[in-house]
Amino acid sequence: MTTGKIALIAALAALAACTAAAVSEARSGRDSRSQAARGGTYRVEWESSFDFTDGLDPTGEYSQQAFGLYSNLLVRTLVGYDHVAGPAGNVLVPDLATSLGTISDGGRTYTFHLKPGIRFGPPLDRAITSKDVAYAFERIGTKSLGAQYGFYYDVIRGMAAFSARKAKVISGIATPNATTVVFHLTAPTGDFRYRLAMPAAGPLPREIAGCFAKPGAYGRYLVASGPYMLAGSEKLNPASCATVTASGPIPGFDGERELDLVRNPAYDAMTDSPKARQNFPDAFTFTVDSSSDDIYARVARGDADDEVAQESPSILRQYRDSPQLHTNARDFTGYLTMNLTQPPFDDVHVRRAINFVVDRQALLKSRGGIAAGTVATHIAPNDMLQGRLKNYAPYGASGRGNLAKAKAEMRLSRYDANHDGICDAKACSNVYALTGASPTERGFIPSLEQDLKSIGITLSDHVLKDASTPLGTPRLNIPFSTYPGWGKDYADALTFFSPLFDGRTIYPQGNSNYSLVGITPATARKVGAKGTVTGVPGVDADLDRCSALVGSLRVGCYAALDRKLTTKIVPWVPYLWAQAHTVTSKSVTQWGFDQFGATTAYAHVAVK
Repeated sequence: MTTGKIALIAALAALAACTAAAVSEARSGRDSRSQAARGGTYRVEWESSFDFTDGLDPTGEYSQQAFGLYSNLLVRTLVGYDHVAGPAGNVLVPDLATSLGTISDGGRTYTFHLKPGIRFGPPLDRAITSKDVAYAFERIGTKSLGAQYGFYYDVIRGMAAFSARKAKVISGIATPNATTVVFHLTAPTGDFRYRLAMPAAGPLPREIAGCFAKPGAYGRYLVASGPYMLAGSEKLNPASCATVTASGPIPGFDGERELDLVRNPAYDAMTDSPKARQNFPDAFTFTVDSSSDDIYARVARGDADDEVAQESPSILRQYRDSPQLHTNARDFTGYLTMNLTQPPFDDVHVRRAINFVVDRQALLKSRGGIAAGTVATHIAPNDMLQGRLKNYAPYGASGRGNLAKAKAEMRLSRYDANHDGICDAKACSNVYALTGASPTERGFIPSLEQDLKSIGITLSDHVLKDASTPLGTPRLNIPFSTYPGWGKDYADALTFFSPLFDGRTIYPQGNSNYSLVGITPATARKVGAKGTVTGVPGVDADLDRCSALVGSLRVGCYAALDRKLTTKIVPWVPYLWAQAHTVTSKSVTQWGFDQFGATTAYAHVAVK
């Protein structure tokens, strides 16, 4: 999942107690001040931009914050979550389906039955059927729509043939009647239910979604299956694609600055669980504001109730003893990415040298210090690996950097002609580095530049407000970036490895394997990548081996893969395992954290 909100928090010791107390509160998934009542409008201020990766189209959208909106409010899936904090928030529960489904054929067949009374909202107001679920997978299998995590569903029999346009239907999805959907897989897949809880797998109405063949276009015409819908959805005319496009887009989402949601009149609470969705507010408004100072001033005045913004040190000091500050552990890694096809990063010794020399503590301090999280010493957060790599720190547990070891690695590189531990090749001068526009990223550039200069690497820093799009476009050949962060897609370690390192899922656009691990010359031609595209190390076989396992063997396999990536492949400099921080207004009478999306649990909030 792409980077979402990473709080900017001062590294002040005084905040440590605040953080611990807030984490303790957050584990319950509810605010102890709860006086929840139905009604009102929950107002959220969103800094800079919505940061959606596919315009809110469920098929291709890969934004963490969008996942929170979908799963809490807009899109229901066969199975889902209770939208609470901590381990309980990672437990699957039935949503549109009557149960978690039945498994047969040695783990290759999954069968689900839909609940009665589930309906699409306006302008359709019709029953959701098994064919609507099947159609969602047809969209996932349509390459032009850019399903960014579509690789999770390649295990469905016939998906590859459908994607290649060699078949008109997905043979592994059967809909024997309107309320039954059956998935036939090519191999046992222990985490398949988690994949079905992703927003792209939610039912979609062909009569409207089918009108849009370009990525992101459907987002402004989204028909809800959840308790809320885009305001003005009833204004669409669904008679034909011509009338749909002529009457839309839906006014509740302008695609840039305003997203307004109201209750979906077709939603029946009896088909849902209050543990999953309580739906207290009558409406939600999400408004973009370029100024975080203005956002927090509005929250303080009570003109806004919640925020998706970066908290300054003064904000944390202001709220450090307040129940308005909420802190939650996230399954999220912040990292620097190196492109294995671009010099000097096509040399593993250079990549290791950078890992040794970078002062991770300085980067963490820029992100907010101990209140923001802890120093990452390998790729996946320890909780994702059940603590198997808790003490694994091949580049040093302190995170302070080691110049002597960095120079020792650089001496082994072909870019160090005189073997003095300093890169003396032209490739190490003015290396293009892509940075996001947030103050946190710009803030740690001086420290990073100083570290890299000590081994002969200088950066040419390029700050872009939208760093995600170019970084996810391989033909642009971005060598180095400080922008990335990754949160789990669901509670299985596969989601920290397959989307980030599978060489078979490198896309021309919306690519998340930024380092191009495992790229082949053939893939490079398809996506337009240039540089060293022969002999790039990959882990595809490791991914296949781990994916087939279950239980302790599965966790152990992913732990071994983490070790291999961290020390032998070396695509990243991981530096942060993050926490999430949210400030709410005094008008909020109930607040919760959604562990799945790592966002506010909008399904459970309430205001006066």
